[in-house]
Amino acid sequence: MSTDNMQDETVDSANEEAEESSAQSVEDEGDVAADYLEELLDIADIDGDIDIEVRNGRTYISIVSEGSDTRGLQSLVGRDGEVLEALQELARLSVLTSTDNRSRLVLDVDGFRETRNKELHEIAERAVRKVKESGDDVALEPMSAYERKIVHDVVADLGMVSESEGEGSGRHIVVSAGS
Repeated sequence: MSTDNMQDETVDSANEEAEESSAQSVEDEGDVAADYLEELLDIADIDGDIDIEVRNGRTYISIVSEGSDTRGLQSLVGRDGEVLEALQELARLSVLTSTDNRSRLVLDVDGFRETRNKELHEIAERAVRKVKESGDDVALEPMSAYERKIVHDVVADLGMVSESEGEGSGRHIVVSAGS
C-alpha cells in the first residue's frame, strides 16, 4: 500500500470518527436539554411530552400537550414567544454546563414555532411582492435573531436582498431589490 493511500485511509477514518462523535454530541445535548426541561415541567406542574429530533446536525426539541388542556404549555410560550426564547436559552445553558459544548438546539412548545414559521414565510413573501411592485425598500417589524434568519432565507430564495438593521429589541429586516 502506498503512503498516499495510507494517508487517505487515515484521513477517512478520522473524518468518520469526527462525524460519529459529532452525531453523538448532538444526541447527548438533546438528552441533557430534555432532562432539564422535564425537571422544569415537573416543578411547574405542567403536563407535556418531550420529543427530540436531530436534523442537519441540529437538535430540535418539542414540548407537546398530553391532552386537550394546553393552558400550561401556553404559559411556556409567553407573549410573542418571549418565554419560549428564554427557555431555549436556559436549555442551551444546561447543555453548556453539562458538556462544555455550545448548543444550537431549537425548542418549540405546542407548535408555536411551526405556526410562527408559516407566518414568517408569509411576511417575507408579502415584503418581496411589495418591493417588486413599488421598487421601494420594505422595513419589517423587529424580530428575534432566529426569526430574522428564517426571513432572510425566504427572501434570498425569492431572489431579493435583505439586511438586518437596528440594535437590540429594535433589530429588524429591510427587504430590497438589491443593486
